[in-house]
Amino acid sequence: MRLGIDFGTTRTVVACADRGNHPVVDFVDEAGDARGWIPTVVAERRGELRFGFDALAVADDSSFSLLRSFKRLLSGPNAGPGQKVALGSSVIPLTDLIAQFLSHVREALRTRSNLRRKLSQDPDLQTVVAVPANAFAAQRLMTLDAFRQAGFTVGAIVHEPSAAGFEYTHRHRNTLTSRRDVVVVYDLGGGTFDASLVRMAGLHHEILATAGVAKLGGDDFDALLAEVALKSVDLELGQLPPRVAEGWLDQCRAAKESLNANSRKITLDLEAVLGDRAPRSEISLPVSAYYEACMPLIDRSIAAMQPLTARAENEAEADDIAGIYVVGGASELPIVGRALRERFGRRVHRSPYPSAAVAMGLSIASDEHGDFRLIDRVSRTFAVFREADAGREVVLDPIFTRDAVLPAESEAVTFTRSYQAAHNIGHFRFFECSDVDDLGKPRGDMALCGDVVFPFDPALAHREDIASVPVERRFDRGPRIVEQYSLDHNGIVRVRIQNADAGYEREYRIGA
Repeated sequence: MRLGIDFGTTRTVVACADRGNHPVVDFVDEAGDARGWIPTVVAERRGELRFGFDALAVADDSSFSLLRSFKRLLSGPNAGPGQKVALGSSVIPLTDLIAQFLSHVREALRTRSNLRRKLSQDPDLQTVVAVPANAFAAQRLMTLDAFRQAGFTVGAIVHEPSAAGFEYTHRHRNTLTSRRDVVVVYDLGGGTFDASLVRMAGLHHEILATAGVAKLGGDDFDALLAEVALKSVDLELGQLPPRVAEGWLDQCRAAKESLNANSRKITLDLEAVLGDRAPRSEISLPVSAYYEACMPLIDRSIAAMQPLTARAENEAEADDIAGIYVVGGASELPIVGRALRERFGRRVHRSPYPSAAVAMGLSIASDEHGDFRLIDRVSRTFAVFREADAGREVVLDPIFTRDAVLPAESEAVTFTRSYQAAHNIGHFRFFECSDVDDLGKPRGDMALCGDVVFPFDPALAHREDIASVPVERRFDRGPRIVEQYSLDHNGIVRVRIQNADAGYEREYRIGA
């Protein structure tokens, strides 16, 4: 069975490859209704964990602690495999938490989905999975490891807007011509915003550029409605007890998701969450007031993709642009499409299945009978800090630069550097950033993605406490050191450092 799984911030969506079709998988919730997703939610009580619909079923039980949108914990620059999550009475490694949630997804596919009969005959779950286009190395690696721990066979990692580009071609191939073959994918999900500029030549896609905001999505629009509504009765979200605040956010989320183009008023039941402490029984506010408050968030997304849309606005190149394709669950908010159309005109096309477009695109990518091909690119510059000027300066040495082409499956892009060591120990600080300016300085989102010590001095080769040994300049011309960097099709970097004279080496996965 070949699947595309979009592990989302608020919902996880699965699509399957079925003889050229890519339907979304339905799951049965606690009420017996079929849903095209599993909520990305976990509940904890005295070490017991429940996930998805099982977690939502105990949301009102005060003995359980509920955690939504835990995928967002992956997107920070400090995220890493050692990161732990405090939930109720438990402290859980983040990778383990995600792996357990994905194990729940795997079990739900077998027991409560419309695929359960097929899976009894074909138990091998071949999957293509997604990460945000601007994911840090740790997020990319932790996502891959979590899926594998959960028992999925992962064929590839694809950037979320790149996957949505496959869904566009599958559905709207007749909008593309030999002259107009470039699409801007606008992906506003539950937790992140991504955009990609995609050239679509038949079934062959090439990502020309990417942009995005690591923390901008539906969660922010939910919190904004919660704040705007409370402000009308002189309350703040931070003043509410955690459980009450969660209930208020749930109500605001449901109200936001029920809005349509004809909605004029939002009514929220304040008494339902505050009881006798409510200053009034309900809050009613014009939809227009909420939409006005939303515009700075939407403007942030438009500003982030400006380097991509600038090409669409350049009259000399405008004929290349077939349109802007809008996907992602948060893009269903009517003001999003309206604001984009006011900004970009008729070229804005909204997916008929915005919440499922990425999963369907991933399913298309997983289909062994499909002929889709993708040339994707590195979304961040990967570099290492080095000494310069005999130790008087530290400089950033880019290894793989932003927009470098990712290799095909089973291939790798390699880079090798060789030199004579001057120190007893090499201390490698591997670094990611959005880009590097003309002076070699990093800019945009930045993160230290690896901190490695390697014994240049053969006398230290077998010491286990190498990190505690002071770095000293010992050699005029020390042993020959070889660094080899390898970038695979999933965007994961491996580093092999070798003392070529003494004949020993070590290998590291960046982000591990």
